[in-house]
Amino acid sequence: MEKLVILNGSDNVAVATTDLTAEDTIDVNGSQLKLVNDVPAGNKLALRNLSAGANIVKLGQVIGHLTADVRAGQLVNEDNLASSLNSDRQSVMNMNLDLADYISKKTFMGYRRKSGKVGIRNDLFIVPTVGCITPLMDVMVQQFKAAHPDNGSFDNIVLLKHPYGCSQLGEDFEQTRQILCDAALHPNAGGVFVFGLGCENNQMAGMKETIDQMAGIDPHRMKFLVAQEVKDEFANAQQMLEELNEAAANDHREPVPLSELKVGLQSVKPDALAPVTADRLLANLADTINANGGSTVLTGVPELAAAQGNLLARSNDRETAEKVADVFDHMQHYYGEFDQELVKKPGAKDKANGVTTAEELAANATQKAGHALITDALRYGHKVTKAGLNLLEAPDNDLIDSSAEAAADCQMVVVSTGVATPYASFVPSIKVATNSELATKKQLWIDFDGGKVLTKPFAEVAAEFIDYIIAVASGTATNNEKAGLHGLAIFKIGVTE
Repeated sequence: MEKLVILNGSDNVAVATTDLTAEDTIDVNGSQLKLVNDVPAGNKLALRNLSAGANIVKLGQVIGHLTADVRAGQLVNEDNLASSLNSDRQSVMNMNLDLADYISKKTFMGYRRKSGKVGIRNDLFIVPTVGCITPLMDVMVQQFKAAHPDNGSFDNIVLLKHPYGCSQLGEDFEQTRQILCDAALHPNAGGVFVFGLGCENNQMAGMKETIDQMAGIDPHRMKFLVAQEVKDEFANAQQMLEELNEAAANDHREPVPLSELKVGLQSVKPDALAPVTADRLLANLADTINANGGSTVLTGVPELAAAQGNLLARSNDRETAEKVADVFDHMQHYYGEFDQELVKKPGAKDKANGVTTAEELAANATQKAGHALITDALRYGHKVTKAGLNLLEAPDNDLIDSSAEAAADCQMVVVSTGVATPYASFVPSIKVATNSELATKKQLWIDFDGGKVLTKPFAEVAAEFIDYIIAVASGTATNNEKAGLHGLAIFKIGVTE
């Protein structure tokens, strides 16, 4: 096992993969490095002598400047490293990398839709217009499953439960409707049943109008029912669900190139090992998808805010850079309305994991997106239309972010995590453990053991991970699907009347 990992060729620090002791001598790229002091796992140490004022570079990004001289092999932390945000010390690094080595002829087995989009599941989505009718949906599903214990023509039955759709005002209301319409038009859905009450703000007529404007309504694949308009909503629902089931009966998978994949990228409660294990695997996945003409989505704007300069510089053209700036400006305005600071700073747990500055937190968050240029930046609720790396506005909340990525048409969300969490959005949600102990302990929640990177060659584990992602895209069920765990969280931004 490598005891020290250099995450980028331009870095002047290395990250410890295990607890190291002062006076230990470690081999680093063929040279011997003697440690000045103890270095806990996940923390960083200087690769050479550096003077006070020097920039520290990790993951190819400047994460702050030294406040004191450090020696080669010395721990770099809050005692000698300070943030360079809001100062003339802040530097922008060129993160773009030639992705030619990642080009592959691999395919996955997906569903081509009438719209031209590709799904990786043939699911039945049940979408309520308002939260108060969600208990009725449970009964409808029970009745359908009584007739079709194997889900009929569908891989999964996904209830998009939420508490909204009534008593919302203005932009907050429009945002809820937009996310619900986004979900109704997701390519993973082989059939969609939109269910309303009748007296809610989010009227069915408005849902239909929005869906029709976005993509048109396929009456064979999308049914609408308003409970207050019929005598027996359960009987009507079963008839409509049977019609959807029949419409999906002949759906089949076919070989599809990786260019049709759209993958959401997330990090949930990273531990000290995340940058050297699971996040590296996500970065390799992102580079593979982007190199082959697919799309990846990065979100969690507050955690990324300290890397805004790097993300602007990483944009593929001026227009894209302006859209990136607009995403940050829009979120900054929202936070400012509540007198909150947008830039997320390291907390005590982050510092224990070796994260010293806001820039380092942002660099770690950016790492999982790989090295591709940003091709587009999207406001919350908008769908991905361009290949490559997309920045998406969302507030750094696990469920809201994953739901936003799913609503943007990501067919799956891939999550690097240092803790056990069962949450999932309404698309397959792949949990990648940052350490093998977690993967062993929570086998019902964790889908892939990223900790294997510490005991096997990275290239070997990365290839295994790509194969697993392709298997999931081709139908292999994730743990959340096996357990029937699906969710939807909508970003609420306004008052309720």
